[in-house]
Amino acid sequence: MAPAPIDDRIKDTAEPRKDTLGLPEPALQRLKKAGVDLSNGYPYRPSRPLYLQDVYNIRNKEWKHDDAGARADKSKSALLSAATKVTDLTTHIGTEIEGLQLKDLTNQQKDELALLIAERSVVFFRDQDLSPQQQLELGKYYGEVEVHPQVPQVPGHPGVTVIWPDLQATERAANFRNPGGASRWHSDLVHEQQPAGITHLHNDTVPAVGGDTLWASGYAAYEKLSPGFRRIIDGRVAVYRSAHAYLDRDRPEDGPRYVERAHPLVRVHPATGWKALWVNRAMTDRVVGLDRAESDLLLGYLCDVYERCVDIQVRFKWTPRTSALWDNRITIHNASWDYGGKQPRHGTRVTTLGEKPYFDAAAPTRREALGLLDESEKQIDGPA
Repeated sequence: MAPAPIDDRIKDTAEPRKDTLGLPEPALQRLKKAGVDLSNGYPYRPSRPLYLQDVYNIRNKEWKHDDAGARADKSKSALLSAATKVTDLTTHIGTEIEGLQLKDLTNQQKDELALLIAERSVVFFRDQDLSPQQQLELGKYYGEVEVHPQVPQVPGHPGVTVIWPDLQATERAANFRNPGGASRWHSDLVHEQQPAGITHLHNDTVPAVGGDTLWASGYAAYEKLSPGFRRIIDGRVAVYRSAHAYLDRDRPEDGPRYVERAHPLVRVHPATGWKALWVNRAMTDRVVGLDRAESDLLLGYLCDVYERCVDIQVRFKWTPRTSALWDNRITIHNASWDYGGKQPRHGTRVTTLGEKPYFDAAAPTRREALGLLDESEKQIDGPA
């Protein structure tokens, strides 16, 4: 399969690099079992767009997102009754389900899983017999699957991204002080007009020690703020940027520039109706209407709350053939590189794009909706 841009309208491209890294054995066996064509090498890299304008045009029109969680049975009985065990890993975030294969879920169970993800932020399934094709099929059920203009893909299956830290290390050197992989707090694809909804990462190969992933709850991060402070950020808009930079076709001499789009700092999830803080240190660039110093101060504080409150986080220890499905609209995540690249880690990821982010002043917080508020959360002027 010869490299080509993901959109036929893109004519100005850079040829992708050729990779020669050997696949970890578990990953190789999974891909062979799935019938993935590896004859032209692995992974497949599309031709990379050079210009910013072309990347904006890839997905620049709004479409209607039909959220699966919003149409689900609130009891989630079809999903939960079929499991052998359901375990909440922490109070506020993270649930593990045992006894189910994702490839065998009925449509009703898929809807109920989407609702559970919307409520618990991230849901885990171990011991999955799952091909990249089946992973992609589930992603398409949840909506528009994102095809990235330049990241590595499983050959023949656009939308199935390869997550392989050893491969990333061939592009950007990693070490203890500057870890590799996705080892910073972030949320995926925030620069899209309709950013990421559910992401499904299946890891077929993991280190024996280390390589955990952490998630933090945007619902709970918002709830950590005082009611008075929430009023400061409610309705405010920030500029979110892409992870990759491109050249402006009209002013290439200006150097690399990022895709930027404006979205609310606080958004509402369409399935739960709850408010969530939606910022991340890596790609929330600035708050609209504030000076840079003011914006940096505000975003720094919000990210500190999100990243440092360990009681609103879950840290997950991977085992081979495990799937994690999380909602980027209500979480940030961080992959620990503590194994230092000494053992292989390989997985495939499918991300479904969601609705255009929106804010609703009348929407409740999660704790308010569930009747969990205590007196400290009702303070307006701080403690007496």
